[in-house]
Amino acid sequence: MYLFHVFRSFLPLHNPIGFGASDFVVFSWAALLVILLLVRAWIQPYALTLARKTGWCVLILAALVIGLRLALLPLHPVPTPAGADDFAYLLLADTLTHFRLANAVHPMHQFFETTFVLQQPSYSSIYPLGPAIVLALGQLIFGLPWVGVLLSMAALAALCYWMLRGWTTPGWALLGGLLAICEFGPLNSWMNSYWGGAVSAIAGSLVFGALPRLREGWRTRDSVVLGIGIGLQMITRPYESIFLDVSVVLFFLPEIVRRKQWLRLARAAAPALLAVLPWAALLLCHNKAVTGDWTTLPYMVSRYQYGVPTTFTFQANPLPHAQLTAAQQLYYEGQAAVHDAAPSFFVRLGSRAGFSRFFLLSPLILALGWFVPRLREFRFAWIVITLTIFSLGSNFYPYFFPHYIAAVTCLLLLACVVGLAQMNVVGARWLLVLCGAHFLFWYGVHAAGDNSMFRAMGEYETGDGINYDDPQGRSAINRQLAAAPGRQLVFVRYFASHRYNEWIHNAADIDQARLIFALDVNPEEDAKLKQYYPDRTVWLLEPDALPPRLVPYPKPSNLVFEAPR
Repeated sequence: MYLFHVFRSFLPLHNPIGFGASDFVVFSWAALLVILLLVRAWIQPYALTLARKTGWCVLILAALVIGLRLALLPLHPVPTPAGADDFAYLLLADTLTHFRLANAVHPMHQFFETTFVLQQPSYSSIYPLGPAIVLALGQLIFGLPWVGVLLSMAALAALCYWMLRGWTTPGWALLGGLLAICEFGPLNSWMNSYWGGAVSAIAGSLVFGALPRLREGWRTRDSVVLGIGIGLQMITRPYESIFLDVSVVLFFLPEIVRRKQWLRLARAAAPALLAVLPWAALLLCHNKAVTGDWTTLPYMVSRYQYGVPTTFTFQANPLPHAQLTAAQQLYYEGQAAVHDAAPSFFVRLGSRAGFSRFFLLSPLILALGWFVPRLREFRFAWIVITLTIFSLGSNFYPYFFPHYIAAVTCLLLLACVVGLAQMNVVGARWLLVLCGAHFLFWYGVHAAGDNSMFRAMGEYETGDGINYDDPQGRSAINRQLAAAPGRQLVFVRYFASHRYNEWIHNAADIDQARLIFALDVNPEEDAKLKQYYPDRTVWLLEPDALPPRLVPYPKPSNLVFEAPR
């Protein structure tokens, strides 16, 4: 941080916002020089010794993620939930903190209609349990759901190192863990939202870390870890869990072909299957609580009622069977348009290649070229086969987000680490230095900058998603409501220009919550809800105003007009 301020003091700032492209280059080379000096003179000898101490490395990597993100809180505070997905995951987390899997239907549920939330046959989020579990732990233990996100991202970096220990040398494993921090640490969008990408990535790390250990020793502990990872993926990304299961079977294909190994495989599979059972039971119980049927997933009911999430590209576009609000209609039409306009399978697949940048720092892409010769070994060819399975399987979605294939995060990192190990020492060192400089530069920008700098640098930053400023005006509204005494009822009135920014969100126990957000229908209908909550201060929120406007709910006019005499 000190060095960053020193460098900044010598830079000429040529524009009113205080930061330009030339400054970007100077900062990059300054950070590059610092990293190179540290690696050569101090870090490398101690790191090789530390890398052999698995427990310490796991703790240090996790602590680094936590410390680096907490240090940014003055400029980048706890992320404000900013849309339907965030709110739906937080609703499920709040439901879990009440030690239930679903909530009863509210008698005034028509006012609480929102996207990705069921109102009937239960009041519940449509999403799977996995991401909500870590949010619930953060809320229960620390009173803040985002702490669960922070801890899950710390666990991901640590588990990437643990997974790599099963595949490569301790030194390269530690470097891989540090690269995971650079890519999936404080600046990543998974860290700064509530969508839960880290949970699926953790599941993948457990599975892919257990596989090579099982091949070496067939220990019960590793088999249990394998089952835990499979089960965690099952309750996080149910569809993609099929691809994970297939990849496990393919990994043991040589043993399956050699029939003499079947007994050993069966002994290893039994503890894994037992470890999966509690997760499978939890998935079934969640389905039953939310939908009333053991095998019907919540998002399937949402698709029938609201038409979202939309179907795979090879299926017909769903038709909603419920009366949609204007905001819900907007989401439905948007997803239906993407579904109907989806390009051909392979065009769609090619267009998603750019998402590799989310998982790999740009310099690491060069290392993949040195990974190719290792494909002559089955275990490395298996990595490419697994990545292909996930890519092809997720390509049936008409749209795509990185957390869909989060389970293979550590495999992409492994391919890069193997490629680096194959390079000559000088080339590998320079690639690593470039990765470190890239991270230190952007971390320095976010640690020492201001909103004008962030806006100026936004066009250069790729793949990161740390929150700054308040583009939707949510923080200001939240502060205004937090300052109001007593319990509040907020009617949300959308303009005709409203797009996809959802504002209606509520706690699992609506009636006991301090804040309640309700859809503004009309004065006559709104009066029914005000009568249901007679002890609350009533507000009108217009989120589409610039900036969003929160005012006391207008009182009905009592004026009596007399006819002229």
